[in-house]
Amino acid sequence: MNRVWPRGKDFLLLAVLTFAAIAVHGYHPDVEDAEIYNPGILKILHPSLFPYNAEFFESHAHLTLYPNLIAASARTTHVPLDFVILFWHILSIFLLLLACLKLARLCFPFAEAQWAGVALVAAILTIPVAGTRLYIMDPYLNPRSISIACAVFAIEGVFRRRYFSTVLWIAFAAAVHPLMAVFTLSFVALLVLRRIPHPNLSMAAFIPLGISFAVPSAAYHEAALIHPYHYLTNWAWYEWLGVFAPLAGLWWISRMARAKGRTVLEALSRNLIFFSLFYLFWGLVLSIPARFESLARLQPMRSLHLLYVLFLLFVGCFLGEILLRKKVWAWILFFAPLCAGMFYVQRQLFPATPHLEWPWAAPKNEWAKAFAWIRSNTPEDALFALDPYHMEIAGEDEHGFRALAQRSMLADALKDSGAVSMFPGLAEKWLEQVRAQTDWKSFGKTDFQRLQERYGVSWIVVQQPGVTPLECAYENQAVRVCRIYPDARKN
Repeated sequence: MNRVWPRGKDFLLLAVLTFAAIAVHGYHPDVEDAEIYNPGILKILHPSLFPYNAEFFESHAHLTLYPNLIAASARTTHVPLDFVILFWHILSIFLLLLACLKLARLCFPFAEAQWAGVALVAAILTIPVAGTRLYIMDPYLNPRSISIACAVFAIEGVFRRRYFSTVLWIAFAAAVHPLMAVFTLSFVALLVLRRIPHPNLSMAAFIPLGISFAVPSAAYHEAALIHPYHYLTNWAWYEWLGVFAPLAGLWWISRMARAKGRTVLEALSRNLIFFSLFYLFWGLVLSIPARFESLARLQPMRSLHLLYVLFLLFVGCFLGEILLRKKVWAWILFFAPLCAGMFYVQRQLFPATPHLEWPWAAPKNEWAKAFAWIRSNTPEDALFALDPYHMEIAGEDEHGFRALAQRSMLADALKDSGAVSMFPGLAEKWLEQVRAQTDWKSFGKTDFQRLQERYGVSWIVVQQPGVTPLECAYENQAVRVCRIYPDARKN
């Protein structure tokens, strides 16, 4: 069997691939789901922050040690949080590529095949995982970035019969992201149980019996409608193609592996097919009856995240073995346009933002500039209101208000609905606040004062040209930041 543990030159090449991946896919530390996770870290480091509506991100934070891990890293090293987050992002990519290399060395005998697989994963880190709204790895740090590396390490440990290390990797993954760790645990259990000459045991280990949930509330249903991809009956044809094409590819890989006598690769491929079909079955079951609507938040199709990583690793390895081999020109001819394409797509996703948002650089996105001004010039106990769909506005580029401004805000319709979909107890409060901001774009001064009277909103962020009668403390080409005074202070 090939040497599995990398040497010095391997670590150097992995580091080069890591930084090349960041150059291709970009770095945006406060966008998308960072709006959920980063405030949880900030709240630990600065408990006075977010006195209002903290439950919309703390519900996630309380179920994982991820914010505690990042906060402890900042406290222990006395390094600014933005730099700590960047370090963990770099480390998570490096660890995923290292885990892929170790697993590839168990499955393929030739170095060019192993490195081609790792290089392919690095080149397409931000490829979407069918129907799940996930990437293999996001261009920012989040718990999934760490848990997927742990998953590949755990699987590699099973085939080396290092079960203790496998348990430790799964435990760490569960501490960081409990939901994604369930998929890792189930796949590892499947690998182990399928060796036992009683196939029905492996089936019984996964099938939950007697699950029954009450019909969810109307408020929860409103939040669920914003995330239709949780329900497989809403998937488009191309999302279904993203499920079955990898399964067909894995079937081909398993046949190739058997023909070449590669037992580890064959076992992985065959069990991935079984694993994926199992979660596909439950995804369909939970998408149909209304009483299962709240259970669909468990998103069984997120199991595809693990499948995509392993499948793409194997595809890259075969590509290196059959086509690329040791021909430098072939590597350049394949990877150069692929990386250019991935770079182009990322620029289209964040067109108004620099490709690399380094912690030492001032923000250049107009919305991010406004949020940074708010962080430095408004009281920590200020409560803001802004368009509940602001993360979808052209030019906003999905920057999170709480993550950047570090201030409380009324519930938004997008990221906070994600918290509601996972924690139904938040639904009524969320729906009330979102409805109070309905028709935001037509709001006038009296509407903002209504929010002040009802919720205590003291500041607002509005798009240019904004509301004419308001006097605003900050403005740029995209937005205005304005103070809302109580009735007693009206002119």
